[in-house]
Amino acid sequence: MTFGSFPRRLGAIAVLFALLGCSGSADSDAAPNGSPFGFEIRAAVAAIEAELDGTQEYFEITATPQLTNVFVAVDDGTAAVPYVFLAGELQPPGPTIEGAVGQTFTAASLDFDDETILAGVAADLPTASIDALSIEGGPGGFVRYVISARSAQGGVLDIVVAPSGAVIEVRPL
Repeated sequence: MTFGSFPRRLGAIAVLFALLGCSGSADSDAAPNGSPFGFEIRAAVAAIEAELDGTQEYFEITATPQLTNVFVAVDDGTAAVPYVFLAGELQPPGPTIEGAVGQTFTAASLDFDDETILAGVAADLPTASIDALSIEGGPGGFVRYVISARSAQGGVLDIVVAPSGAVIEVRPL
């Protein structure tokens, strides 16, 4: 089982787990382009590193308008511990996921611009709703930024963007 093909499923499981405990509201819908997305990636990472007393390696971080999922690499990158950062608070970790294989990164690799990371999608797909921003580990500690967006017609896209928000690749799911 590789983490490279595994993150979306892990993210979906963690989001589902966290949302089961949350009640829905108008504020919990996907954020349309142009509105504040409200993800707290940097705050989630800071909370985890404070909790674990230092720099960590991550397989993936996925932020939605409701919460942020963080998969911390453990056991020399052979397992992952999932965390949820919800309403400004780090939740207790989920059970360790054994058999993880994939690239990792540290907080120092997070070079995206908070103000523009969604701008390319907003400009190129003005009617799409942004559901999530995922940061995935790549070779050499580099990261890949992937925005999951939904079209007005219901189609789902994974959109790879640069740290500036410029669209690099679009993949229909």
